[in-house]
Amino acid sequence: MHIDLRSSISDQESMLIAFYKACNVKWACPLKTRLEGDPAIGEGVNRFLFSMITQKLKCGFHLNFGNTHTTRFFDGEPDHLVPSSSAHLVDSDLFFVAGRMIGHCFLHGGPPLSGLSPAVVHVISGGSAETAVVEISDCPDLDLLQKIILLDGDSELTPEEKECVNDLCFSWDLPPVNTSNRRWLYERLLHHAVIGLTMRQIKQLRKGLKDTMLWPLLCQRTDVLPVIFPREINDVLTQECVLNSITWPSMVKNNDDDNDDECSLEDQRRVAGYLRQFIENASSPELKALVKFWVGWEVPTTSLKLEVTYSNLPKASTCFETLRLPSRYRLPSI
Repeated sequence: MHIDLRSSISDQESMLIAFYKACNVKWACPLKTRLEGDPAIGEGVNRFLFSMITQKLKCGFHLNFGNTHTTRFFDGEPDHLVPSSSAHLVDSDLFFVAGRMIGHCFLHGGPPLSGLSPAVVHVISGGSAETAVVEISDCPDLDLLQKIILLDGDSELTPEEKECVNDLCFSWDLPPVNTSNRRWLYERLLHHAVIGLTMRQIKQLRKGLKDTMLWPLLCQRTDVLPVIFPREINDVLTQECVLNSITWPSMVKNNDDDNDDECSLEDQRRVAGYLRQFIENASSPELKALVKFWVGWEVPTTSLKLEVTYSNLPKASTCFETLRLPSRYRLPSI
């Protein structure tokens, strides 16, 4: 994988999409990523790539489809994301690309795609579309949502509201609303707005997952679904997880070491204490940003190394999982 960091963001994203559209790729093979314009090499660069992929799947690509600045593959609220209904994305096989990205990232231990609607995850993993439990929050189209929500409840519909609902029913080959079928229509319209309109997208996602050999796992081991597609509320990074992964500097002075470049024990204790204090009070997004700077992605490794050095700015060797903090840091005097 080659990405030219000197090119525009849209050009970099085009390189990503072209890579994941390639034919006859064995996605479980070792990956070698090269960032043109940057001397970094090794596993840290791979982690950077997978972090970027997951971020773009969640927040969108800077590709101009339909006169928009950002093209989102998934729409909706957190934990209720559904595939975009854009026909252009389907015709361009971009959900097939998204499925490959999700599977490839999982195979290499990268950050998962969180926040998908449970109903969409159910169908992606081989469940029947008819048995998917759809919630009103799963509908990302506000125009459709306003029409469907009119059927929720027992209050009598005005002639204008009834006409609005019936127009939607007729467009989807459903009968007009009456007192006996009102609840059934509510469920059918909601199901079609979330699952029916996105079945082509879901099928492409399945195809991409099958290419990475991940789809059989989803079908046979439903217990891995929360790992591959976690809920946004569960995709958090805790202070304990980060602290337990850190290899702190040795606080014992080695008398046999005559290295004059080594910082004093006092400096090491002070700066390490600052970092611990920050981690203990940081939020999950702040911890993810710290770990991403440290190793290249938001997933902590088993050994996060910390060094205190004579430098002006914090530095990270993502391939060696090492964070280097300046020894000059001190609390401001009051």
